[in-house]
Amino acid sequence: MCGLTGEFRFDNRPADLASVGLMCDAMVARGPDDSGAYAHGSLALGHRRLSIIDLSPHGHQPMIDAELGLAVVFNGCIYNYRELRDELSGHGYRFFSTSDTEVIGKAYHRWGEDFVDHLIGMFALAIHERDTGRLVLARDRLGIKPLYLAETPERLRFASTLPALVRAGGVDTSIDPVALHHYLSWHAVVPAPHTILAGVRKLPPATVRVVEPGGASRERVYWDPSFTRDPAKAAWSDTDWEEAVLESLRVAVRRRLVADVPVGVLLSGGLDSSLVVGLLAQEGQTGLNTFSIGFDAVGGEEGDEFKYSDVIAREFATDHHRIRVGADLLPSLGDAIAAMSEPMVSHDAVAFYLLSKEVSRHVKVVQSGQGADEVFAGYHWYPPLAGVGRADAVGTYAKAFLDRDHAAMAEVVAPAYLTDGAVSLDFVREHFTRDGAETAVDAALRLDTQIMLTDDPVKRVDNMTMAWGLEARVPFLDHELVELAAQCPPELKLAQEGKGVLKEAARRVIPHEVIDRPKGYFPVPALKYLQGPYLELVEDALHSAAARDRGLFRPEYVDRLRQDPNADLTPLRGNRLWQLGLLELWLQTQLPGEGVTR
Repeated sequence: MCGLTGEFRFDNRPADLASVGLMCDAMVARGPDDSGAYAHGSLALGHRRLSIIDLSPHGHQPMIDAELGLAVVFNGCIYNYRELRDELSGHGYRFFSTSDTEVIGKAYHRWGEDFVDHLIGMFALAIHERDTGRLVLARDRLGIKPLYLAETPERLRFASTLPALVRAGGVDTSIDPVALHHYLSWHAVVPAPHTILAGVRKLPPATVRVVEPGGASRERVYWDPSFTRDPAKAAWSDTDWEEAVLESLRVAVRRRLVADVPVGVLLSGGLDSSLVVGLLAQEGQTGLNTFSIGFDAVGGEEGDEFKYSDVIAREFATDHHRIRVGADLLPSLGDAIAAMSEPMVSHDAVAFYLLSKEVSRHVKVVQSGQGADEVFAGYHWYPPLAGVGRADAVGTYAKAFLDRDHAAMAEVVAPAYLTDGAVSLDFVREHFTRDGAETAVDAALRLDTQIMLTDDPVKRVDNMTMAWGLEARVPFLDHELVELAAQCPPELKLAQEGKGVLKEAARRVIPHEVIDRPKGYFPVPALKYLQGPYLELVEDALHSAAARDRGLFRPEYVDRLRQDPNADLTPLRGNRLWQLGLLELWLQTQLPGEGVTR
Protein backbone atom coordinates (compact mmCIF):
# COMPACT_ATOMS: atom_id res chain seq x y z
CA MET A 1 0.00 0.00 0.00
CA CYS A 2 1.65 3.14 -1.18
CA GLY A 3 1.37 6.29 -3.26
CA LEU A 4 2.49 6.50 -6.86
CA THR A 5 2.98 9.45 -9.21
CA GLY A 6 4.23 10.11 -12.69
CA GLU A 7 4.52 12.47 -15.62
CA PHE A 8 4.52 11.39 -19.26
CA ARG A 9 5.39 14.10 -21.82
CA PHE A 10 3.97 14.12 -25.36
CA ASP A 11 6.00 17.09 -26.68
CA ASN A 12 9.52 15.60 -26.77
CA ARG A 13 10.52 17.50 -23.64
CA PRO A 14 12.04 15.69 -20.65
CA ALA A 15 9.63 14.87 -17.87
CA ASP A 16 9.57 17.26 -14.93
CA LEU A 17 11.05 15.32 -12.03
CA ALA A 18 10.55 18.31 -9.72
CA SER A 19 6.78 18.18 -10.26
CA VAL A 20 6.82 14.47 -9.58
CA GLY A 21 8.66 15.22 -6.36
CA LEU A 22 5.99 17.70 -5.31
CA MET A 23 3.32 15.08 -5.89
CA CYS A 24 5.27 12.55 -3.84
CA ASP A 25 5.65 15.05 -1.01
CA ALA A 26 1.85 15.38 -0.91
CA MET A 27 1.54 11.65 -0.21
CA VAL A 28 4.03 11.03 2.57
CA ALA A 29 1.28 9.64 4.81
CA ARG A 30 0.44 6.94 2.25
CA GLY A 31 4.04 5.76 2.21
CA PRO A 32 6.01 6.78 5.30
CA ASP A 33 8.67 4.05 5.02
CA ASP A 34 10.53 4.92 1.82
CA SER A 35 10.50 7.10 -1.28
CA GLY A 36 11.93 6.88 -4.76
CA ALA A 37 12.05 8.55 -8.15
CA TYR A 38 13.02 7.56 -11.69
CA ALA A 39 13.34 9.51 -14.94
CA HIS A 40 13.88 8.30 -18.48
CA GLY A 41 13.40 10.86 -21.23
CA SER A 42 9.75 11.84 -21.47
CA LEU A 43 8.77 9.80 -18.40
CA ALA A 44 9.29 10.36 -14.68
CA LEU A 45 7.93 8.19 -11.88
CA GLY A 46 7.73 8.75 -8.15
CA HIS A 47 6.74 6.55 -5.25
CA ARG A 48 6.06 6.62 -1.51
CA ARG A 49 6.29 3.21 0.12
CA LEU A 50 4.43 1.57 2.98
CA SER A 51 6.44 -1.61 3.50
CA ILE A 52 4.15 -4.63 3.82
CA ILE A 53 5.67 -7.30 1.56
CA ASP A 54 9.45 -7.71 1.22
CA LEU A 55 10.49 -5.16 3.83
CA SER A 56 14.04 -5.11 2.47
CA PRO A 57 15.50 -2.51 0.09
CA HIS A 58 14.86 -4.99 -2.74
CA GLY A 59 11.19 -3.95 -2.63
CA HIS A 60 12.07 -0.31 -3.36
CA GLN A 61 10.03 1.54 -6.00
CA PRO A 62 10.04 2.66 -8.74
CA MET A 63 11.23 -0.86 -9.51
CA ILE A 64 13.50 -1.01 -12.54
CA ASP A 65 13.91 -4.35 -14.30
CA ALA A 66 16.86 -3.66 -16.61
CA GLU A 67 16.77 -7.16 -18.07
CA LEU A 68 13.16 -6.78 -19.24
CA GLY A 69 13.35 -3.05 -19.92
CA LEU A 70 10.48 -2.19 -17.58
CA ALA A 71 9.89 0.38 -14.83
CA VAL A 72 7.00 -0.25 -12.41
CA VAL A 73 5.24 1.77 -9.72
CA PHE A 74 2.45 0.10 -7.82
CA ASN A 75 -0.05 0.80 -5.05
CA GLY A 76 -1.89 -2.11 -3.44
CA CYS A 77 -1.29 -5.78 -2.80
CA ILE A 78 -1.31 -8.84 -5.09
CA TYR A 79 -2.55 -11.65 -2.88
CA ASN A 80 -1.56 -14.46 -5.25
CA TYR A 81 1.92 -13.11 -5.95
CA ARG A 82 3.65 -16.19 -4.56
CA GLU A 83 1.71 -18.52 -6.86
CA LEU A 84 2.39 -16.23 -9.83
CA ARG A 85 6.07 -16.08 -8.92
CA ASP A 86 6.27 -19.88 -9.00
CA GLU A 87 4.44 -19.98 -12.33
CA LEU A 88 6.67 -17.33 -13.87
CA SER A 89 9.79 -19.04 -12.54
CA GLY A 90 8.65 -22.10 -14.44
CA HIS A 91 8.71 -19.97 -17.57
CA GLY A 92 12.35 -19.06 -16.94
CA TYR A 93 12.00 -15.70 -15.19
CA ARG A 94 14.58 -14.85 -12.53
CA PHE A 95 13.69 -12.76 -9.47
CA PHE A 96 15.85 -10.36 -7.48
CA SER A 97 13.28 -9.64 -4.72
CA THR A 98 10.43 -11.32 -2.87
CA SER A 99 8.01 -8.45 -3.61
CA ASP A 100 4.69 -8.51 -5.43
CA THR A 101 5.85 -5.47 -7.43
CA GLU A 102 8.45 -7.50 -9.27
CA VAL A 103 5.85 -10.17 -10.04
CA ILE A 104 3.69 -7.51 -11.72
CA GLY A 105 6.48 -6.49 -14.07
CA LYS A 106 7.31 -10.04 -15.10
CA ALA A 107 3.62 -10.91 -15.46
CA TYR A 108 3.27 -7.99 -17.87
CA HIS A 109 6.30 -9.14 -19.83
CA ARG A 110 4.87 -12.68 -20.05
CA TRP A 111 1.20 -11.95 -20.78
CA GLY A 112 1.15 -8.39 -22.11
CA GLU A 113 -1.99 -6.37 -21.41
CA ASP A 114 -3.74 -9.57 -20.27
CA PHE A 115 -1.50 -9.66 -17.19
CA VAL A 116 -4.31 -8.06 -15.18
CA ASP A 117 -6.42 -11.20 -15.63
CA HIS A 118 -3.82 -13.11 -13.61
CA LEU A 119 -3.74 -10.70 -10.66
CA ILE A 120 -5.85 -11.34 -7.57
CA GLY A 121 -5.78 -8.29 -5.36
CA MET A 122 -6.16 -4.54 -5.17
CA PHE A 123 -3.96 -2.37 -7.33
CA ALA A 124 -3.32 0.80 -9.22
CA LEU A 125 -0.13 0.69 -11.25
CA ALA A 126 1.98 2.16 -14.01
CA ILE A 127 4.39 0.22 -16.22
CA HIS A 128 6.77 1.90 -18.66
CA GLU A 129 8.43 0.07 -21.53
CA ARG A 130 11.94 1.41 -21.99
CA ASP A 131 12.33 0.35 -25.63
CA THR A 132 8.92 1.39 -27.05
CA GLY A 133 8.28 4.31 -24.69
CA ARG A 134 4.76 2.98 -24.06
CA LEU A 135 3.04 3.62 -20.70
CA VAL A 136 0.44 1.21 -19.29
CA LEU A 137 -1.90 2.22 -16.46
CA ALA A 138 -4.27 -0.21 -14.74
CA ARG A 139 -6.69 -0.31 -11.84
CA ASP A 140 -8.14 -3.30 -9.98
CA ARG A 141 -11.54 -4.77 -10.75
CA LEU A 142 -13.49 -3.07 -7.95
CA GLY A 143 -11.53 0.18 -7.89
CA ILE A 144 -10.20 -0.40 -4.39
CA LYS A 145 -7.01 1.49 -5.24
CA PRO A 146 -7.34 4.97 -6.79
CA LEU A 147 -5.60 6.49 -9.79
CA TYR A 148 -6.16 10.15 -10.73
CA LEU A 149 -5.19 11.72 -14.05
CA ALA A 150 -4.52 15.29 -15.20
CA GLU A 151 -4.02 15.45 -18.95
CA THR A 152 -3.19 18.30 -21.33
CA PRO A 153 -2.06 18.22 -24.98
CA GLU A 154 1.54 18.40 -23.72
CA ARG A 155 1.56 15.80 -20.94
CA LEU A 156 -0.21 13.32 -18.70
CA ARG A 157 0.26 13.34 -14.95
CA PHE A 158 -1.09 10.64 -12.65
CA ALA A 159 -1.15 10.10 -8.89
CA SER A 160 -2.79 8.08 -6.15
CA THR A 161 -4.54 11.20 -4.82
CA LEU A 162 -6.20 14.20 -6.40
CA PRO A 163 -4.54 16.72 -4.04
CA ALA A 164 -1.14 15.46 -5.19
CA LEU A 165 -1.94 16.50 -8.76
CA VAL A 166 -3.12 19.91 -7.55
CA ARG A 167 0.09 20.32 -5.54
CA ALA A 168 2.19 20.06 -8.71
CA GLY A 169 0.23 22.87 -10.37
CA GLY A 170 -1.00 23.28 -13.93
CA VAL A 171 -4.42 21.76 -13.14
CA ASP A 172 -7.75 23.26 -14.20
CA THR A 173 -9.44 23.61 -10.80
CA SER A 174 -12.78 24.88 -12.05
CA ILE A 175 -15.83 22.92 -10.95
CA ASP A 176 -17.15 20.20 -13.25
CA PRO A 177 -20.95 20.76 -13.49
CA VAL A 178 -21.63 17.08 -14.25
CA ALA A 179 -19.65 16.03 -11.18
CA LEU A 180 -21.47 18.62 -9.08
CA HIS A 181 -24.80 17.19 -10.26
CA HIS A 182 -23.68 13.71 -9.23
CA TYR A 183 -22.32 14.95 -5.90
CA LEU A 184 -25.64 16.57 -4.98
CA SER A 185 -27.72 13.66 -6.29
CA TRP A 186 -25.77 10.66 -5.04
CA HIS A 187 -24.62 11.96 -1.61
CA ALA A 188 -21.13 12.74 -2.94
CA VAL A 189 -20.71 9.77 -5.29
CA VAL A 190 -19.03 11.02 -8.48
CA PRO A 191 -18.63 8.15 -10.96
CA ALA A 192 -15.42 7.79 -12.96
CA PRO A 193 -14.01 9.33 -15.02
CA HIS A 194 -15.33 12.58 -13.47
CA THR A 195 -14.09 14.32 -10.34
CA ILE A 196 -15.37 17.57 -8.87
CA LEU A 197 -12.49 19.40 -10.59
CA ALA A 198 -12.75 19.81 -14.36
CA GLY A 199 -9.03 19.23 -14.87
CA VAL A 200 -8.76 15.94 -12.98
CA ARG A 201 -10.15 12.60 -14.06
CA LYS A 202 -9.84 9.14 -12.58
CA LEU A 203 -9.17 5.87 -14.34
CA PRO A 204 -12.32 3.72 -14.02
CA PRO A 205 -12.12 0.41 -12.14
CA ALA A 206 -11.27 -2.74 -14.11
CA THR A 207 -9.62 -0.64 -16.80
CA VAL A 208 -6.29 -0.82 -18.61
CA ARG A 209 -5.14 2.34 -20.38
CA VAL A 210 -2.28 2.20 -22.87
CA VAL A 211 -0.60 5.53 -23.71
CA GLU A 212 1.76 5.81 -26.65
CA PRO A 213 4.74 8.21 -26.66
CA GLY A 214 2.92 10.77 -28.83
CA GLY A 215 -0.12 10.88 -26.55
CA ALA A 216 -2.48 8.56 -28.42
CA SER A 217 -4.21 6.25 -25.96
CA ARG A 218 -6.79 3.52 -25.69
CA GLU A 219 -8.70 1.97 -22.83
CA ARG A 220 -10.36 -1.37 -22.31
CA VAL A 221 -12.49 -2.77 -19.53
CA TYR A 222 -11.13 -6.19 -18.62
CA TRP A 223 -13.76 -7.34 -16.08
CA ASP A 224 -17.54 -6.96 -16.06
CA PRO A 225 -19.31 -9.72 -14.12
CA SER A 226 -22.68 -10.98 -15.25
CA PHE A 227 -25.58 -10.46 -12.84
CA THR A 228 -27.53 -13.34 -14.32
CA ARG A 229 -28.19 -16.92 -13.30
CA ASP A 230 -25.57 -19.51 -14.20
CA PRO A 231 -27.23 -22.61 -15.77
CA ALA A 232 -24.54 -24.78 -14.16
CA LYS A 233 -25.87 -23.75 -10.75
CA ALA A 234 -29.58 -24.08 -11.57
CA ALA A 235 -29.98 -27.13 -9.35
CA TRP A 236 -28.26 -25.60 -6.32
CA SER A 237 -30.26 -25.61 -3.09
CA ASP A 238 -30.26 -22.76 -0.57
CA THR A 239 -27.74 -24.74 1.45
CA ASP A 240 -25.49 -25.13 -1.59
CA TRP A 241 -25.44 -21.36 -2.05
CA GLU A 242 -24.74 -20.74 1.64
CA GLU A 243 -21.84 -23.18 1.66
CA ALA A 244 -20.41 -21.77 -1.57
CA VAL A 245 -20.60 -18.20 -0.25
CA LEU A 246 -18.95 -19.17 3.03
CA GLU A 247 -16.14 -21.05 1.31
CA SER A 248 -15.53 -18.21 -1.14
CA LEU A 249 -15.38 -15.70 1.73
CA ARG A 250 -13.09 -18.02 3.66
CA VAL A 251 -10.69 -18.04 0.70
CA ALA A 252 -10.94 -14.24 0.43
CA VAL A 253 -10.08 -13.76 4.10
CA ARG A 254 -7.20 -16.22 3.86
CA ARG A 255 -5.78 -14.43 0.82
CA ARG A 256 -5.74 -11.15 2.72
CA LEU A 257 -3.46 -12.56 5.38
CA VAL A 258 -0.56 -12.31 2.92
CA ALA A 259 1.89 -9.89 4.57
CA ASP A 260 5.26 -9.70 6.23
CA VAL A 261 3.67 -7.79 9.13
CA PRO A 262 0.70 -8.61 11.47
CA VAL A 263 -2.89 -8.17 10.19
CA GLY A 264 -5.73 -6.83 12.40
CA VAL A 265 -9.47 -6.25 11.86
CA LEU A 266 -11.71 -3.18 12.03
CA LEU A 267 -14.58 -4.61 14.07
CA SER A 268 -17.75 -2.52 13.93
CA GLY A 269 -19.88 -5.13 15.68
CA GLY A 270 -21.99 -5.76 12.59
CA LEU A 271 -22.43 -9.02 10.72
CA ASP A 272 -19.77 -8.36 8.10
CA SER A 273 -16.70 -7.49 10.17
CA SER A 274 -17.72 -10.03 12.82
CA LEU A 275 -17.77 -12.77 10.20
CA VAL A 276 -14.30 -11.75 9.04
CA VAL A 277 -13.04 -12.11 12.63
CA GLY A 278 -14.72 -15.51 12.99
CA LEU A 279 -13.21 -16.83 9.77
CA LEU A 280 -9.76 -15.55 10.70
CA ALA A 281 -10.09 -17.39 14.02
CA GLN A 282 -10.99 -20.56 12.13
CA GLU A 283 -7.86 -20.01 10.03
CA GLY A 284 -5.85 -20.31 13.23
CA GLN A 285 -5.31 -16.62 13.97
CA THR A 286 -4.97 -16.17 17.75
CA GLY A 287 -4.62 -12.96 19.74
CA LEU A 288 -6.01 -11.07 16.76
CA ASN A 289 -5.97 -7.28 17.17
CA THR A 290 -9.51 -5.90 16.71
CA PHE A 291 -10.59 -2.25 16.86
CA SER A 292 -13.95 -0.53 17.40
CA ILE A 293 -14.86 3.15 17.62
CA GLY A 294 -17.74 4.96 19.30
CA PHE A 295 -18.96 8.54 19.69
CA ASP A 296 -20.97 10.31 22.34
CA ALA A 297 -24.72 10.31 21.72
CA VAL A 298 -26.29 13.45 20.22
CA GLY A 299 -29.99 14.20 19.95
CA GLY A 300 -30.87 10.89 21.54
CA GLU A 301 -29.03 8.93 18.84
CA GLU A 302 -26.50 6.40 20.07
CA GLY A 303 -22.97 6.81 18.80
CA ASP A 304 -21.46 3.38 19.44
CA GLU A 305 -22.12 -0.32 19.00
CA PHE A 306 -19.66 -1.63 21.55
CA LYS A 307 -22.14 -4.14 22.99
CA TYR A 308 -22.00 -6.10 19.74
CA SER A 309 -18.27 -5.82 19.05
CA ASP A 310 -17.64 -6.96 22.63
CA VAL A 311 -19.58 -10.17 21.94
CA ILE A 312 -17.28 -11.04 19.07
CA ALA A 313 -14.14 -10.03 20.95
CA ARG A 314 -15.09 -12.37 23.82
CA GLU A 315 -16.18 -15.21 21.53
CA PHE A 316 -12.89 -15.30 19.65
CA ALA A 317 -10.56 -14.02 22.41
CA THR A 318 -9.23 -11.13 20.38
CA ASP A 319 -6.98 -8.40 21.68
CA HIS A 320 -9.77 -5.84 21.48
CA HIS A 321 -9.35 -2.07 21.50
CA ARG A 322 -12.34 0.17 22.25
CA ILE A 323 -11.82 3.70 20.99
CA ARG A 324 -14.26 6.29 22.29
CA VAL A 325 -14.33 9.79 20.87
CA GLY A 326 -15.76 12.54 23.05
CA ALA A 327 -18.27 15.15 22.05
CA ASP A 328 -15.61 17.45 20.62
CA LEU A 329 -14.32 15.89 17.43
CA LEU A 330 -14.05 19.32 15.83
CA PRO A 331 -10.23 19.49 16.11
CA SER A 332 -9.93 16.38 13.92
CA LEU A 333 -12.56 17.37 11.39
CA GLY A 334 -10.28 19.66 9.39
CA ASP A 335 -7.58 16.99 9.19
CA ALA A 336 -10.12 14.40 8.02
CA ILE A 337 -11.31 16.74 5.27
CA ALA A 338 -7.71 17.36 4.22
CA ALA A 339 -7.24 13.59 3.90
CA MET A 340 -10.07 13.30 1.36
CA SER A 341 -8.96 12.89 -2.24
CA GLU A 342 -12.47 13.95 -3.19
CA PRO A 343 -15.19 15.55 -1.04
CA MET A 344 -16.99 12.79 0.90
CA VAL A 345 -20.12 13.78 2.75
CA SER A 346 -20.50 10.50 4.64
CA HIS A 347 -20.06 10.83 8.40
CA ASP A 348 -18.15 7.56 8.29
CA ALA A 349 -15.14 9.36 6.82
CA VAL A 350 -14.42 11.15 10.10
CA ALA A 351 -15.01 7.95 12.06
CA PHE A 352 -12.57 6.01 9.90
CA TYR A 353 -10.02 8.80 10.13
CA LEU A 354 -10.05 8.73 13.93
CA LEU A 355 -10.18 4.95 14.06
CA SER A 356 -7.23 4.65 11.68
CA LYS A 357 -5.18 7.05 13.80
CA GLU A 358 -5.45 4.71 16.76
CA VAL A 359 -5.17 1.47 14.79
CA SER A 360 -1.94 2.58 13.08
CA ARG A 361 -0.24 2.63 16.48
CA HIS A 362 -0.72 -1.14 16.72
CA VAL A 363 -0.69 -2.65 13.20
CA LYS A 364 0.04 -1.68 9.59
CA VAL A 365 -2.60 -3.88 7.92
CA VAL A 366 -6.27 -4.49 8.72
CA GLN A 367 -9.15 -6.37 7.17
CA SER A 368 -12.50 -4.61 6.99
CA GLY A 369 -16.11 -5.58 6.29
CA GLN A 370 -16.89 -2.94 3.65
CA GLY A 371 -18.81 -4.03 0.57
CA ALA A 372 -21.07 -6.75 1.93
CA ASP A 373 -24.22 -4.61 1.74
CA GLU A 374 -23.70 -3.79 -1.93
CA VAL A 375 -22.67 -7.33 -2.86
CA PHE A 376 -25.33 -9.19 -0.86
CA ALA A 377 -28.26 -6.72 -0.97
CA GLY A 378 -28.17 -5.36 2.56
CA TYR A 379 -29.73 -1.94 1.92
CA HIS A 380 -33.36 -0.91 2.19
CA TRP A 381 -33.71 0.19 -1.44
CA TYR A 382 -33.32 -3.34 -2.83
CA PRO A 383 -36.56 -5.02 -1.58
CA PRO A 384 -38.88 -2.47 -3.28
CA LEU A 385 -37.30 -3.46 -6.60
CA ALA A 386 -38.30 -7.13 -6.26
CA GLY A 387 -40.92 -7.87 -8.91
CA VAL A 388 -40.63 -4.43 -10.46
CA GLY A 389 -40.24 -4.42 -14.23
CA ARG A 390 -37.03 -3.06 -15.65
CA ALA A 391 -38.95 -0.16 -17.24
CA ASP A 392 -40.20 1.04 -13.84
CA ALA A 393 -37.10 0.17 -11.83
CA VAL A 394 -35.20 3.41 -12.44
CA GLY A 395 -37.88 5.52 -10.79
CA THR A 396 -38.19 3.14 -7.84
CA TYR A 397 -34.44 3.15 -7.27
CA ALA A 398 -34.13 6.92 -7.65
CA LYS A 399 -36.94 7.61 -5.18
CA ALA A 400 -35.23 5.56 -2.49
CA PHE A 401 -31.62 6.43 -3.21
CA LEU A 402 -31.09 9.81 -4.89
CA ASP A 403 -30.89 12.92 -2.70
CA ARG A 404 -32.79 15.17 -5.12
CA ASP A 405 -34.10 15.18 -8.67
CA HIS A 406 -33.02 17.45 -11.52
CA ALA A 407 -35.85 19.92 -10.92
CA ALA A 408 -34.72 20.39 -7.33
CA MET A 409 -31.17 20.93 -8.53
CA ALA A 410 -32.20 24.27 -10.04
CA GLU A 411 -33.17 25.44 -6.54
CA VAL A 412 -29.76 24.55 -5.16
CA VAL A 413 -27.15 25.27 -7.82
CA ALA A 414 -26.30 28.64 -9.34
CA PRO A 415 -27.23 28.87 -13.05
CA ALA A 416 -23.59 28.82 -14.18
CA TYR A 417 -23.20 25.30 -12.78
CA LEU A 418 -26.50 23.76 -13.90
CA THR A 419 -26.35 20.93 -16.42
CA ASP A 420 -28.71 20.91 -19.38
CA GLY A 421 -30.26 17.59 -18.41
CA ALA A 422 -30.78 15.16 -15.56
CA VAL A 423 -27.31 13.64 -15.92
CA SER A 424 -27.45 11.61 -12.70
CA LEU A 425 -30.81 10.00 -13.47
CA ASP A 426 -29.67 9.38 -17.05
CA PHE A 427 -26.58 7.63 -15.67
CA VAL A 428 -28.78 5.36 -13.54
CA ARG A 429 -31.07 4.65 -16.49
CA GLU A 430 -28.15 3.67 -18.73
CA HIS A 431 -26.90 1.22 -16.11
CA PHE A 432 -30.32 -0.28 -15.47
CA THR A 433 -31.02 -0.87 -19.16
CA ARG A 434 -27.63 -2.34 -20.03
CA ASP A 435 -27.43 -6.07 -20.82
CA GLY A 436 -26.02 -8.46 -18.24
CA ALA A 437 -28.49 -7.96 -15.35
CA GLU A 438 -31.43 -10.34 -15.18
CA THR A 439 -33.79 -8.46 -12.84
CA ALA A 440 -34.24 -4.95 -11.46
CA VAL A 441 -32.57 -6.09 -8.22
CA ASP A 442 -29.64 -7.43 -10.22
CA ALA A 443 -29.35 -4.11 -12.07
CA ALA A 444 -29.33 -2.15 -8.80
CA LEU A 445 -26.72 -4.45 -7.28
CA ARG A 446 -24.53 -4.11 -10.35
CA LEU A 447 -24.80 -0.33 -10.26
CA ASP A 448 -24.01 -0.16 -6.56
CA THR A 449 -21.17 -2.70 -6.72
CA GLN A 450 -19.41 -1.14 -9.70
CA ILE A 451 -20.15 2.56 -9.08
CA MET A 452 -21.50 3.56 -5.68
CA LEU A 453 -19.32 1.16 -3.72
CA THR A 454 -16.14 2.33 -5.45
CA ASP A 455 -16.79 6.04 -5.04
CA ASP A 456 -18.21 6.06 -1.53
CA PRO A 457 -17.30 3.40 1.07
CA VAL A 458 -14.24 2.00 -0.70
CA LYS A 459 -12.77 5.43 -1.41
CA ARG A 460 -13.53 6.50 2.13
CA VAL A 461 -11.72 3.54 3.65
CA ASP A 462 -8.68 3.99 1.39
CA ASN A 463 -8.35 7.72 2.07
CA MET A 464 -8.85 7.60 5.80
CA THR A 465 -6.67 4.57 6.52
CA MET A 466 -3.88 5.75 4.23
CA ALA A 467 -3.87 9.11 5.99
CA TRP A 468 -2.19 7.19 8.82
CA GLY A 469 -0.07 4.76 6.78
CA LEU A 470 -2.52 1.92 7.39
CA GLU A 471 -3.39 -0.64 4.71
CA ALA A 472 -7.05 -1.75 4.64
CA ARG A 473 -8.06 -4.96 2.88
CA VAL A 474 -11.67 -5.76 1.96
CA PRO A 475 -12.39 -9.50 1.57
CA PHE A 476 -16.02 -8.92 0.54
CA LEU A 477 -14.59 -7.34 -2.62
CA ASP A 478 -12.61 -10.37 -3.63
CA HIS A 479 -13.57 -10.49 -7.30
CA GLU A 480 -14.33 -14.21 -7.25
CA LEU A 481 -16.72 -13.72 -4.32
CA VAL A 482 -18.37 -10.82 -6.16
CA GLU A 483 -18.81 -12.99 -9.27
CA LEU A 484 -20.43 -15.73 -7.19
CA ALA A 485 -22.75 -13.29 -5.41
CA ALA A 486 -23.76 -11.75 -8.75
CA GLN A 487 -25.00 -15.17 -9.91
CA CYS A 488 -26.90 -15.85 -6.67
CA PRO A 489 -30.72 -15.61 -7.00
CA PRO A 490 -31.84 -12.21 -5.70
CA GLU A 491 -34.47 -13.74 -3.42
CA LEU A 492 -31.76 -15.48 -1.41
CA LYS A 493 -29.95 -12.18 -0.91
CA LEU A 494 -33.13 -10.25 -0.07
CA ALA A 495 -34.26 -12.77 2.57
CA GLN A 496 -34.20 -11.89 6.27
CA GLU A 497 -34.38 -8.14 5.53
CA GLY A 498 -31.28 -8.35 3.36
CA LYS A 499 -28.11 -10.44 3.10
CA GLY A 500 -30.12 -13.58 3.82
CA VAL A 501 -27.71 -16.01 2.18
CA LEU A 502 -24.79 -14.41 4.01
CA LYS A 503 -26.62 -14.48 7.34
CA GLU A 504 -27.38 -18.17 7.01
CA ALA A 505 -23.77 -18.88 6.08
CA ALA A 506 -22.59 -16.83 9.07
CA ARG A 507 -24.60 -18.96 11.52
CA ARG A 508 -21.94 -21.62 11.05
CA VAL A 509 -19.29 -19.22 12.37
CA ILE A 510 -20.47 -16.40 14.69
CA PRO A 511 -23.07 -15.95 17.49
CA HIS A 512 -26.67 -15.40 16.41
CA GLU A 513 -27.15 -12.24 18.48
CA VAL A 514 -24.78 -10.41 16.14
CA ILE A 515 -26.46 -11.83 13.03
CA ASP A 516 -30.05 -11.09 14.10
CA ARG A 517 -29.45 -7.64 15.57
CA PRO A 518 -31.00 -4.52 14.00
CA LYS A 519 -28.94 -3.16 11.13
CA GLY A 520 -26.47 -0.55 12.34
CA TYR A 521 -24.19 2.04 10.81
CA PHE A 522 -21.02 3.88 11.77
CA PRO A 523 -22.81 6.78 13.48
CA VAL A 524 -21.29 10.23 13.95
CA PRO A 525 -24.29 12.08 15.38
CA ALA A 526 -22.59 15.49 15.59
CA LEU A 527 -22.48 15.68 11.77
CA LYS A 528 -26.06 14.57 11.30
CA TYR A 529 -27.59 17.06 13.71
CA LEU A 530 -25.60 20.24 13.16
CA GLN A 531 -25.42 22.52 16.16
CA GLY A 532 -22.95 24.64 18.11
CA PRO A 533 -19.44 24.81 16.67
CA TYR A 534 -20.23 22.33 13.87
CA LEU A 535 -23.04 24.50 12.60
CA GLU A 536 -20.82 27.58 12.91
CA LEU A 537 -18.09 25.87 10.90
CA VAL A 538 -20.47 25.09 8.05
CA GLU A 539 -22.05 28.54 8.10
CA ASP A 540 -18.67 30.25 8.08
CA ALA A 541 -17.55 28.16 5.11
CA LEU A 542 -20.68 28.84 3.07
CA HIS A 543 -20.56 32.59 3.79
CA SER A 544 -16.83 33.04 3.30
CA ALA A 545 -15.36 35.25 0.61
CA ALA A 546 -14.11 32.13 -1.19
CA ALA A 547 -17.61 30.67 -1.30
CA ARG A 548 -19.08 33.93 -2.55
CA ASP A 549 -16.47 34.16 -5.29
CA ARG A 550 -17.05 30.55 -6.30
CA GLY A 551 -20.81 31.02 -6.32
CA LEU A 552 -21.77 27.35 -6.45
CA PHE A 553 -25.06 27.57 -4.58
CA ARG A 554 -28.06 29.87 -4.63
CA PRO A 555 -27.82 32.11 -1.53
CA GLU A 556 -31.56 31.87 -0.86
CA TYR A 557 -31.35 28.07 -0.70
CA VAL A 558 -28.43 28.18 1.73
CA ASP A 559 -30.27 30.69 3.91
CA ARG A 560 -33.36 28.52 3.96
CA LEU A 561 -31.35 25.55 5.20
CA ARG A 562 -29.66 27.68 7.84
CA GLN A 563 -33.01 28.67 9.37
CA ASP A 564 -33.64 25.04 10.40
CA PRO A 565 -30.46 23.08 9.62
CA ASN A 566 -31.65 19.70 10.87
CA ALA A 567 -35.19 19.62 9.53
CA ASP A 568 -34.63 18.68 5.90
CA LEU A 569 -32.73 15.39 5.67
CA THR A 570 -32.08 13.41 2.49
CA PRO A 571 -33.88 10.08 1.82
CA LEU A 572 -30.84 8.35 3.33
CA ARG A 573 -31.05 10.60 6.42
CA GLY A 574 -28.13 12.83 5.52
CA ASN A 575 -27.96 16.50 6.46
CA ARG A 576 -28.40 18.72 3.38
CA LEU A 577 -26.58 21.67 4.92
CA TRP A 578 -23.62 19.46 5.79
CA GLN A 579 -23.59 18.26 2.16
CA LEU A 580 -23.10 21.82 0.91
CA GLY A 581 -20.77 22.83 3.70
CA LEU A 582 -18.51 19.80 3.30
CA LEU A 583 -17.96 20.54 -0.38
CA GLU A 584 -17.03 24.15 0.31
CA LEU A 585 -14.79 23.15 3.22
CA TRP A 586 -13.00 20.63 1.00
CA LEU A 587 -12.48 23.15 -1.79
CA GLN A 588 -11.10 25.73 0.63
CA THR A 589 -8.76 23.09 2.10
CA GLN A 590 -7.44 21.75 -1.19
CA LEU A 591 -7.41 25.05 -3.13
CA PRO A 592 -6.36 27.59 -0.50
CA GLY A 593 -6.18 31.15 -1.75
CA GLU A 594 -6.73 30.09 -5.33
CA GLY A 595 -8.71 32.25 -7.70
CA VAL A 596 -11.84 30.86 -9.23
CA THR A 597 -11.59 29.68 -12.83
CA ARG A 598 -14.56 28.99 -15.08
